[in-house]
Amino acid sequence: MKKLFRGKVEKCKVVLDDQRGYDLLVASLNGKDVEITLGRHSKQRSNPENRYYWGVVIKLISEYTGYTANESHDAMRMKFLINHDGKLETLKSTTRLSTVEFEEYMSSIR
Repeated sequence: MKKLFRGKVEKCKVVLDDQRGYDLLVASLNGKDVEITLGRHSKQRSNPENRYYWGVVIKLISEYTGYTANESHDAMRMKFLINHDGKLETLKSTTRLSTVEFEEYMSSIR
């Protein structure tokens, strides 16, 4: 079973929001191989931001071009969210963008 735990680092110590839940899960995994990932939490876009994206930005592009909302969304991703880091180009997902990255993406579209 995988569970996401959030918290803060204070004085170089991790202080979890749900320490009891963490302790129970660790106890249930006693003797098992585990993996732990630690990184900075980035806030995902809000429901109002998502509604604005789909209800205004993508809708206007769709109406202007005649493409469906999903086609317009994919076209904007291909234009502004291509990842050139690897040997092959890949498309970034808008759902994985932080709020800052999402606003930069929206600004590029506008």
